[in-house]
Amino acid sequence: MSFPFVRRSSFAGAMTVPFVLLLAACASQPKPPAEADALPPPPVVPRVMPVEAEPKAPATQPAASLFTTMLQGPVASMLSYADKVRPLSGADLSAEIARVGDPGDSPTAQMQLALLLSQTRVPADLARALGLLQRVISNPAPEAQALQPLARALAARYVEQRRVEDDRDKQVQALRDSQRRIDQLNDRIEALRAIERSFARPNNNPAPAMPAAPPSAKPNQ
Repeated sequence: MSFPFVRRSSFAGAMTVPFVLLLAACASQPKPPAEADALPPPPVVPRVMPVEAEPKAPATQPAASLFTTMLQGPVASMLSYADKVRPLSGADLSAEIARVGDPGDSPTAQMQLALLLSQTRVPADLARALGLLQRVISNPAPEAQALQPLARALAARYVEQRRVEDDRDKQVQALRDSQRRIDQLNDRIEALRAIERSFARPNNNPAPAMPAAPPSAKPNQ
């Protein structure tokens, strides 16, 4: 004789045991430590101490720095003077040359006079301006050394200006000589044409009548 309720109880107990064991296994797992969730500390950055920079030689400085240095002090004053006297011409230029007068051994006055003489368009004045600049370039004084880069640049420009003006004068003289020869040839051609026209003109004047011969005297018998 079988007992159904005993079978069902046994089946339920068999199904309950694995479930209880699963819950016990989950509860027995260790909890991760709180230190594992924390972020690592940031790295320590070493402190950088400022170091004073060493002075640079002029040759190693950038071009912009050299240009800025040149535009200070005597060079800036000389460029300002050059811009001031550039529009002068004629009587105003002569008056400024007279005001500067003899520059003596002053590099500043020598360069000012050179700037003025270069604007007269006279070859002798341009040669004198070059001589003044050469005196500034060869002067070992501190005042001259500050102006020497500008003096060398102006001297190179004036040499080129002198060469161009010499070539222009030679071309003008050659053109005048050619024009004079052309005028002489035109005069000769015109003289030859006048002679040719005189030969081609017909002679309308009648030939003068020959005088009658005097009667011959009869011989005496």
